[in-house]
Amino acid sequence: MPSYDRSVALWEEAKRHLAGGVSSNVRYASAPVPLFFARGEGARLYDVDGNVHIDYILGNGPAILGHAPPAVLKAVAESLADGQVFAAQHERELALAQALTRLIPGAELVRFATSGTEAVHMAFRIARAFTGRRKIVKFEGHYHGWTDQTYISVRPSLNEAGPASEPVAVPESPGMAPGALDDVLVLGWNDLAAVEALFARHGGDIAGVIMEPVMVNGGVIAPAAGYIEGVQRLCTAHGALFICDEVITGFRLGLGGAQGRFGLKPDLSIFAKAVAGGFPLALVAGRRDVMEILLTRNVMHGGTYNGNVQSMAAALAALALLEHDGGAAYRDMERCGTRLMQGLAELGRKHRLPILVQGFPAIFQTFFTTAAAPRHYRESAACDRDMAAAFSRALQEEGIRVNQRSAWFLSTAHDTAVIDETLSAADRAMARLHS
Repeated sequence: MPSYDRSVALWEEAKRHLAGGVSSNVRYASAPVPLFFARGEGARLYDVDGNVHIDYILGNGPAILGHAPPAVLKAVAESLADGQVFAAQHERELALAQALTRLIPGAELVRFATSGTEAVHMAFRIARAFTGRRKIVKFEGHYHGWTDQTYISVRPSLNEAGPASEPVAVPESPGMAPGALDDVLVLGWNDLAAVEALFARHGGDIAGVIMEPVMVNGGVIAPAAGYIEGVQRLCTAHGALFICDEVITGFRLGLGGAQGRFGLKPDLSIFAKAVAGGFPLALVAGRRDVMEILLTRNVMHGGTYNGNVQSMAAALAALALLEHDGGAAYRDMERCGTRLMQGLAELGRKHRLPILVQGFPAIFQTFFTTAAAPRHYRESAACDRDMAAAFSRALQEEGIRVNQRSAWFLSTAHDTAVIDETLSAADRAMARLHS
């Protein structure tokens, strides 16, 4: 069994100075305590107790090139002497905007921010200003940040969520403004008829419909055939904006994100995480006529660190690596991720465990269920979460780091040797579940 004595001691000390001992509530979900890490390199993290972890959390997605990618660090190091924050424009910012409008199908204009949560807030403001309407439609199980207007029905308990045909908007945290629920309409995902019925009732009030084009936060569930296209057609017919939250899928499912993979052109999109190879950067991209209201109608969006020199340098270097040799990095991730997904499924059969591996090679999830693959949040929530948590703990004891809901992020550093090592460890971890 690995020792975590120093992490335990540091967390006890951290609680004296940091609220809860962490800087994000998501980080509580670690055993035996929120772990402390000393460094990361490639596919591995090294904790303060000397344990080595093959990392499939990757900072919750940003480290698509692995930890400390040399080319990105070199670009950032070279930028440091140029300054950090100008409160003005610079050429790296323009160069990145040019690259993004070339790569992202729905991007005629972009605007930079620092975090995905902040960029979602910007997209909502743009949608409301452009349409003159108030209401935003979101879906159960989709996460769009932790603000009052977004942290709604992300992981609601099923006894609070109401009937599947008419879900109740459930606030996910104490302290949220009650009025925030007034402007949010909640639906179950992958049900086009439900979207049609909602537009029939509220079409003139809906400013936009936001979704993860793949429901990563609710189980890495792909959209049903024709579903996203049908939602966008309904938005267009009713004068609402179709908003894709590609904070996770962007630059993870391909250079054009999920929209490039599925052949979409959303009215607005939000990107973050993988775009800068681990450095803080987010953006809103969209139709020219929609995005231009930031200027023409003086719709307010600000931010001291937007477009900062180091994040621009990091993103330019990261995208250059991802684009190199016709996107060879993605072909390698597809190959290695497919091998890992198939290997985990085979190990489940070997150990007679009801494991389901669902998603895409660069981001997938393992479930424990005897039912069919989940199509929406409520089916995902019905899977065996206790077994998933036990599997996560067993993997950690074998040197494999996945999050508590058993989502797996891959990077370009997860090569064949790393995948083979992971599968050997997963074999031992599954054997532990029987002991």
